[in-house]
Amino acid sequence: MRAARYYGPQDVRVEEVEPQSLGPNQVRVEVAACGICGSDLHEYAAGPITIPDSPHPVTGESLPITIGHEFAGTVTEGGDGAEVSTGTEVAVNPIVWCGDCRYCAEGNYHLCASGGFVGLSGGGGGFAENVVVSADQVVPLPEAVPVEVAALAEPFTVGVHAVERSGLGLGDSVAVFGSGPIGLAVVQAAAATGADPVYVSEPNPHRRELAEECGADEVLDPTATDPVEYLTERTDGGVDVTFEVAGVEPSLNQALTSTRSGGTTTIVSLFEEAVSIEPIHLVTAERTVVGTAAFHGGPRSAEEFGVTLEKFASGAFDPEPLITSRIDLGDVVDEGFERLLDEESDAVKVLVEP
Repeated sequence: MRAARYYGPQDVRVEEVEPQSLGPNQVRVEVAACGICGSDLHEYAAGPITIPDSPHPVTGESLPITIGHEFAGTVTEGGDGAEVSTGTEVAVNPIVWCGDCRYCAEGNYHLCASGGFVGLSGGGGGFAENVVVSADQVVPLPEAVPVEVAALAEPFTVGVHAVERSGLGLGDSVAVFGSGPIGLAVVQAAAATGADPVYVSEPNPHRRELAEECGADEVLDPTATDPVEYLTERTDGGVDVTFEVAGVEPSLNQALTSTRSGGTTTIVSLFEEAVSIEPIHLVTAERTVVGTAAFHGGPRSAEEFGVTLEKFASGAFDPEPLITSRIDLGDVVDEGFERLLDEESDAVKVLVEP
């Protein structure tokens, strides 16, 4: 079968590979669509970052690996003990876990000391014709959710988990710094939780338009308006909750200092390099900083993914504005990675349909 394999920075190759073998409590999923994530772009541009260059403790794999972790498809085969019927359309929760560490024992599989993600840590990947995963990782789709759209369940569930981690309450004011795919998912998750108002700071004009389409009440261009001054004035001292989803030092500091005294900043981004903050801004205002790591996984895979899929079905979440193109697997480099890294491109979410 065809698969996109990561060999190193700017080196992704679509090649023929042998399909994975099927073990107990595993299912084979024929991939309908897989989204290119910001994490994939970081790996392509500057990796390997999380992709293992020595055998991963859970998957046992190292470079080169098949990539892609935002995917959905149809179960075509099940191993012994797998209680998922063939023909079932599913989204795949990509978290892999060891099952032996303290975090797995606590049920926090997403914090596993040896964990990772299908498509980043080995174990196959969604940029392939099919992939074998644990039956615990697949979440059946509601009837109203198209299987290719369900590939976006993964980034939207990042937003669901981030909002839960933030402690956001009904009527809280919110500012989201960055409106790439995850930022737009956070906007929708915050709005669905009852945030009011929702501000977005984003320099890209196309992405500002998408933020409004996704439910932002007001959008700011940080190259033209100082978001800290603006938000502090508009909200009598700062918003209740901010989300940093841009992954750069200026937006992190803006998120921290536009939060009111006693408020919370939730960091969603993965940063490629170290950044600096002034701790005095946290201490004197008693601000709280929260990190958020993806979403629940393992035997809890369906918990937050289920919330996302139900909101897709009800219309509370709308993934369609994020999808800017659908491409063939053979075009994953030129029309996928390279296009998304082009600063002049208006691409947001590219779906690869093997």
